[in-house]
Amino acid sequence: MKNTPFTHHHIEAGARMAEFAGYNMPIEFTGINSEHAAVREGAGVFDVSHMGEIWVKGPRAFDFLQHVTTNDVGALYDGRIQYSALPNGRGGIVDDILVYRIDAQTYLLVVNAANIEKDWNHLCAEGKAFGLTPGKELYNASDEIAQLAVQGPLAMKIVQKMCKVPVEELKYYTFIKTEIAGIPDAILSATGYTGAGGCEIYVANEDAEKLWKALWKAGEEYGLRNIGLGARDTLRLEMGFCLYGNDIDDTTSPIEAGLGWITKMVDGKDFIDRPLMERQKAEGVGRKLTGFELTERGIPRHGYKLVNSAGEEIGHVTSGTMSPTLKVGIGMGYVKPEYAAPGTEIAVVIRERPIGARIVKTPFLKK
Repeated sequence: MKNTPFTHHHIEAGARMAEFAGYNMPIEFTGINSEHAAVREGAGVFDVSHMGEIWVKGPRAFDFLQHVTTNDVGALYDGRIQYSALPNGRGGIVDDILVYRIDAQTYLLVVNAANIEKDWNHLCAEGKAFGLTPGKELYNASDEIAQLAVQGPLAMKIVQKMCKVPVEELKYYTFIKTEIAGIPDAILSATGYTGAGGCEIYVANEDAEKLWKALWKAGEEYGLRNIGLGARDTLRLEMGFCLYGNDIDDTTSPIEAGLGWITKMVDGKDFIDRPLMERQKAEGVGRKLTGFELTERGIPRHGYKLVNSAGEEIGHVTSGTMSPTLKVGIGMGYVKPEYAAPGTEIAVVIRERPIGARIVKTPFLKK
C-alpha cells in the first residue's frame, strides 16, 4: 500500500485511515457530517495526491487527444481545463478525466487513482498510431506529483495568502503556473469535485512538505479543516457528479450517463466510439442515469434495486447517501428511460421494503 507525501500528517491528526486505490488514505477526521459542513460553509483541505497525472506532448498531441477523448480539445486555450471521458471502443468509459492545455503541444491529463495503470496502457496502445512514445511524448508522472484540493467559500482567501499574484478571481476551469508558498511553477487550478468553490494545487513531491506547512499557516485564521474521502463523496453526490466505478465504468456510455455535454460531434473529431454515440444521441438509450430523493426515511446505497409503483424492477442505485445538507436520502441510478423524467414516483428497495422516492434533476443542492 502506497503513502502520499502527506500520509504522516493525517495519521498525526487522528484520521481513520483505509486502503483506497492502493493508497493509505484518510476516510474521516472528526466525522463526515462535520467535515462536509466545513467545506460547504468555510474551507477544507483534501489530500488528492493519489490521483494520476499523465503528460501528452509533441506536434501530434492535439490530434491524439481529439481521437481518445469525447470532448472537443479544439475548444481549449492555454490555461484552460476541460472535463472529458476516454471511450473504450466498446461503448463504455475507460475513465473520466481532466485535460489541461499548457500550450498547443503540451497537455496534462488528470485521471482517477484506481485507473492510472488502465488509462496509461490504453493511452500507450492508442498512441502508437500517432507516433507517441511512452516515456517521451507520453509520460506518466503520477508518482512524482503531490496534489491538495482546498475547497469551500473561504478557500481562495487562504490560498491568496500564499501567492504573489491575484488568484481569488481565477475563472472556473482555468489554471495558472505560479509561485505558491515560495514553490516556483506550481499549478493552481480552479477545479474541485465539491461544488463549493476553491482550487487544486499541484507540486513536485519534494515540495509537498513546504506547501503543507504554508497552507495550514495561511488557513489558521479561517478555520481550515482536514477533510477525508468520506465527505468528498457526500459533497460530490450532492452536486450530482459521477464517481467512476459507481456511476460510470467500462459498461456505461457517456450518453447513458448524462454526459452528452462532454461528447462533442464536431467536424474533424473522429474519436473512439463516435458512430455509436451519434446513434445513441439520435435514437436514444435503453437506460439513463438519473437523480432521486427519498420521500420517506431511509438511506439508499449502491446496488439497491429501484422499482416502479407495481414493484417491478426498473434499475439500480449507483450512488446514495443521507445528504448532510438537505437531511434527506439522495442518490443516483440507472433507470429505464420512461422513468427518468423529473417528478416520476419510484421506490428504492431497502431491506426488502420499497421506500418512496422521486426522480429529481441534479444537482440536488440548488445554488
